[in-house]
Amino acid sequence: QHWAQRQCVVSTRFYCLPFEAMRTLEEIQATLEVAKLEPAELLPSVQCISFSESVSSGDYCLMELDETLCKYIESGQRLIIRGDKDEHAVLCSADKTYDLKMADTSNMLLIIPDCKTPDQLPCNTSTRRVMHCQIFGFAKSYWELKKSRPKLRKLKKCLLENPYNGPSCDTERSADKSKYTMEDLMESIQASEQEIMQQLHQLRACKIEGYWRILELDYEIKLLNHVTQLVDSESWSFAKIPLQICLQELELLEPREMIEHSLNSYGKAYTSDGEVFYSLNEDEVCKSTALMLLQNAVKFNLSEFEDMWQQSVPEGMSTRLDQLKGVALVDRNSRPQVIFQLNVEDLPENTLDRFNSLFNIRDKWTEDDIAPYIQGLCGEKQTIGSLLTKCARSSMQNGVKVFSSRRPV
Repeated sequence: QHWAQRQCVVSTRFYCLPFEAMRTLEEIQATLEVAKLEPAELLPSVQCISFSESVSSGDYCLMELDETLCKYIESGQRLIIRGDKDEHAVLCSADKTYDLKMADTSNMLLIIPDCKTPDQLPCNTSTRRVMHCQIFGFAKSYWELKKSRPKLRKLKKCLLENPYNGPSCDTERSADKSKYTMEDLMESIQASEQEIMQQLHQLRACKIEGYWRILELDYEIKLLNHVTQLVDSESWSFAKIPLQICLQELELLEPREMIEHSLNSYGKAYTSDGEVFYSLNEDEVCKSTALMLLQNAVKFNLSEFEDMWQQSVPEGMSTRLDQLKGVALVDRNSRPQVIFQLNVEDLPENTLDRFNSLFNIRDKWTEDDIAPYIQGLCGEKQTIGSLLTKCARSSMQNGVKVFSSRRPV
């Protein structure tokens, strides 16, 4: 129910009676005279309210919606409450997620389906009339909605239960392991369908035989190497890889749909002269190659890593440390300097827990280093600077502003 206009009811007249009693127009007129109210200053329609025989406080829950969500429901769309027993429930539309919070009110909220607001009453009549409405329920609390970030960390955790390592290995390995359809994911992930789909693409997940699967990094790199080696052997440009020829040349090595998935994950499709081509994203290729090198290393000598990284990417591509923002961290205070994997997707989703985790890893952070790990926590109009001011303490170290925890970690 939406009662954003409930403040308007003061312009009409309500009388709340027992179920058996129904006031007449004469009785209402007499009441107005006793109250010294001028009928000409009021609307001609009088709504006489009574309790129904089955009135209850436990049969209904009220939810306050803004105008956008009201129109969303009125257009025939639906809102879905999601969450397991150990999770705080959220409400999802097709593309947004909202936190649910119970709010108490000192006023009794009456549920009257037939009650009219002033704008719904006829305004071109001078004839006074009595309308009888019944109260079917009441409440002293209601649900408030607040737009929130989708809770997507669980999505990666679910998909990693059974990663895909190619058709030759999948049958024997995954027979007794969990697999998830989109419907399964929407049942367990606290996010809208659009937000889940965006995260699936971010994770480079692939729909295989109706199930969403995340690829083993080694298999993902193997697919990418097939493509880049073909580009090198055919002397193609990384900005113009012909789809059909690529599929024909590589289908003996891997399924066509997996080669196309690799192209979609690391490139962007476009059409030229009626033919589909792909342009590879150099930064994404370099980032995945770096993650492959870092996945089994606790810490990697930075200088040695940079040399090995450049040698591992396809010829013609250039590696840069800024390609690794949000997935790896450089420690320049150690001797020698080192680099290690730190993926933002593996950090807690809660703001306080995220900052505590980061300050456990490093006591002091520059804004450039910490920004990739907290920018997703910012509200719609919040900047990284304002979030740091709220959640961290700033100080100067060797002429550079650094941020540390406000409390002992």
